[in-house]
Amino acid sequence: MLAYLAPIFVFGLVIFVHELGHFIAAKLTGVYAPRFSIGFGPALFRRRRGETEYVLASLPLGGYVRMASRHDAETAFIEGGSEETGALKPGDKGYDPEGMMPFGPKPVPESRWFESKSLGARLFIMIAGVTMNILLAFLIYSAMNMIYGEPVIGTRVVGAVRALPAAPALSQLAPGDTINAVNGQAVTTWGDITDRIEAAPAGTLAIKTQRGTVGVPVGSAGAPTGKEISDAIDFHIPPVIGEVLPGSAALKSGMKAGDTIVTISGQPVRTWPDLVKLVSASPGVELAIDVRRAGAPVSLKVTPLATSERDTATKTSHDVGRIGAAVADFTSRQPLGPIAAVSTGARQTWFSATQIVVTVRKLFTRQISVKELGGPIAITRASVAAGQSGLAGMFLLIALLSVNVAVLNLLPIPILDGGQILINVAEAVKGSAFSARTREYILRVGLVAILLIFAMSTYNDVVKLVRDVGGRLFG
Repeated sequence: MLAYLAPIFVFGLVIFVHELGHFIAAKLTGVYAPRFSIGFGPALFRRRRGETEYVLASLPLGGYVRMASRHDAETAFIEGGSEETGALKPGDKGYDPEGMMPFGPKPVPESRWFESKSLGARLFIMIAGVTMNILLAFLIYSAMNMIYGEPVIGTRVVGAVRALPAAPALSQLAPGDTINAVNGQAVTTWGDITDRIEAAPAGTLAIKTQRGTVGVPVGSAGAPTGKEISDAIDFHIPPVIGEVLPGSAALKSGMKAGDTIVTISGQPVRTWPDLVKLVSASPGVELAIDVRRAGAPVSLKVTPLATSERDTATKTSHDVGRIGAAVADFTSRQPLGPIAAVSTGARQTWFSATQIVVTVRKLFTRQISVKELGGPIAITRASVAAGQSGLAGMFLLIALLSVNVAVLNLLPIPILDGGQILINVAEAVKGSAFSARTREYILRVGLVAILLIFAMSTYNDVVKLVRDVGGRLFG
């Protein structure tokens, strides 16, 4: 049952929290808010409490808080009718003879209009939804850290070392080395290693392994930073399959979760990056793969799907091979106290937000194809999968989706918070409000942009769904 209710709960909670932020901010600043809606368009359910009507609407693209505004007519086409045309009349159900429009005959005092407030108050209202989404994600991450602990990479084994011209001594580290201490401090996880390296003071960084100690200059003039050294050292990732995607080349070949890749076309595979390198270099080419399954050898043949990928350095696109298999999760959880849980939750929230910003930038620079965009079907499928995995998986999805909503709402698209902030700042700089017609045109452009994104992401969802169903039916 949880799996089927998960999409409603996940998306509904994220949208509710976002709009609740706007609603609370409007109340705090004295703005009249006659409607709180989840969804756009005609109402499926409505109930009035106090001076606000709470609505569940038919188009599940988000939600809104209706506020008293001079620009009521411009937003009416989005928000289910203007207060004037939708005002209740004597004898109508819900009519309140002592109420303000649209529930009664009394006009809304000018002091309670959105535009009557200072620019700072208006920006506070518009940014409150994003703030609530970030706060929701932070609270979920922090709670998960306290309840389940922090995900940690338990290995101390080096998987790869990238050359740093400013620190040739780093090449003394080799794949397979086990790091035991950094600057004399013992380490037990890969997180300990990166934390110690990045916090190293200027001078010489001492990395102790089972073969000896490697001294690397750090922080001084001409030497790399601790972060650059940390980024140059990768941990060992064993070539174990964690998930085989539906309809993928890996599934068709007979590959299963838990398989350990031993060789590809006769070449030994010792790490997951080895596997990725060999598969990526063979788009459309059949590969002979030897795996170990439950201790027994198994031979498979798989043809990687040719997938276009843009090279960030050369700005050119080329085909790479993909088989549709994901690496096994080899992290564990380390218990955290309240202070550490909150600190880690803040880092996790920040990391999620920065990753979304990077993804958006890559979409605009065409480093990522718009075909990768997911829409409501993708969210629904992810929610069902998260629900099936349990409450922990579902709440982690809520946290990630909440950060997504926060960051994407700051895009400068009219009808989104970022677009509204831009309009209000532009009007403040201009010294006067845009005309009613100009505002309506701006909002219509924004709505078209959102609908195009919605249509494109939904199309991508349908294509992927058809491929997955076809893969299951026809192998």
